[in-house]
Amino acid sequence: MVDSILTIVWFLVALGVLVTFHEFGHFYIARRCGVKVLRFSVGFGKTLWSWRDKHNTEFTLAALPLGGYVKMLDEREAEVPEHLLDQAFNRKPVWQRIAIVAAGPIANFILAILLFWVLLLRGTVDVAPVVGSVEPNSVAEQAGLSVGQEIVAVDGVSTPTWQDLNRRLLQRLGESGTIAFTVKYEDSDLRYESEATLDNWLKGVDEPDPVKGLGLSMWEPEIENVIAQVMPESPAAKAGFKVNDRIIAVDDLYQPGWMEWVDYVRERPGQTIAVEVERDGSRQVINVVPASVEDTTGKTVGRVGIAGSRTWPEELLRRTDYSVWGAFVGGVHKTWDTSAFVLLSLKKLIVGEISTKNLSGPITIAKVAGSSAKAGIGYYLGFLALLSVSLGVFNLLPIPVLDGGHLLYYLVEVVKGSPVSEKVQMMGYQLGLMMIVGVMVLALYNDVMRL
Repeated sequence: MVDSILTIVWFLVALGVLVTFHEFGHFYIARRCGVKVLRFSVGFGKTLWSWRDKHNTEFTLAALPLGGYVKMLDEREAEVPEHLLDQAFNRKPVWQRIAIVAAGPIANFILAILLFWVLLLRGTVDVAPVVGSVEPNSVAEQAGLSVGQEIVAVDGVSTPTWQDLNRRLLQRLGESGTIAFTVKYEDSDLRYESEATLDNWLKGVDEPDPVKGLGLSMWEPEIENVIAQVMPESPAAKAGFKVNDRIIAVDDLYQPGWMEWVDYVRERPGQTIAVEVERDGSRQVINVVPASVEDTTGKTVGRVGIAGSRTWPEELLRRTDYSVWGAFVGGVHKTWDTSAFVLLSLKKLIVGEISTKNLSGPITIAKVAGSSAKAGIGYYLGFLALLSVSLGVFNLLPIPVLDGGHLLYYLVEVVKGSPVSEKVQMMGYQLGLMMIVGVMVLALYNDVMRL
């Protein structure tokens, strides 16, 4: 129950931040262009709280927190007094209207840059993509990849980390054709080139895993039988386990590895387990009863709430430190790359290279918000940055009712020298609204099916 409440809270915080930045972009440029802003609202529906500034703009927090809006003085919506006509949005030159509408998505991109900048200032540490296993009859086997090789590039694009490899492979989802790999062995500077053929690779697959789809698994060092984390209020915490306890045996059986211990616990939900641990040079036995939880397949398994850790060889760690300016430039690059990836994903959805089952709605976004917040502030800020980029790109799509639709009308006005007719605009808005509602219904349906 507490986790569900926190998930909702972190979701609402994320929405509040993103919507506020987006609408502030519209608001700020509107003010700079001399447009009178009547209302700045975060949320829709009944007003929960409001106040007015010296310009008589009403700032509102509304009951339904799934968006927001900036209401400007406009003759198309209500009669405007003669002395205020020069402050009406529709009376402004087309380039000013373009600037006001574009400012919302641009604000989202600026927010993403700032968030990535903050994250990069801490430096980054990731792991080199070294092959741990290759499945028979897979794309990886066809390419001749083998255990111990480091994949340094895919299709000529550098992949220094597993994250980079995964991102590059995501760009090939649903495609056919040749995929090229560049690999090397440890302690060698020699590069080897190989190729494989893709045939509608993972097309239509729900929640595709591109690395696994190649037939690869990541090389990982063994997890030590030492407790690195004890979850608060978990069965392990209540039983008295502590960080740095070394697990020696369970129920008088020697446990050779961490994964054997995990499997042993999973198979015994609700059963008492006697765990022998070594603490500060002495041994003691702690009894613990694993909680009964459902895994992703719906099977009931045991969980005690502890985590181990693994030590990565230093030569496989890719560390990058940034100056203040370097982190900012890196933030710009990450925002640009993420925007390009979002657009590519949309294109693949439209042409059918990616299944529409991968569309996510508010329920999935809320779950990701909660899990990222639980993982730490860095993960949550990264989630906000990605969501901010997605919101910016989505709003720039040339669909009427979105900012991109308004921009399309204004660009047509620039070319033809006069505004698009009210009839055409209204038809476009109706069509655009149908499209958006359809996508939202499909995304919500996917959310419910995932539950």
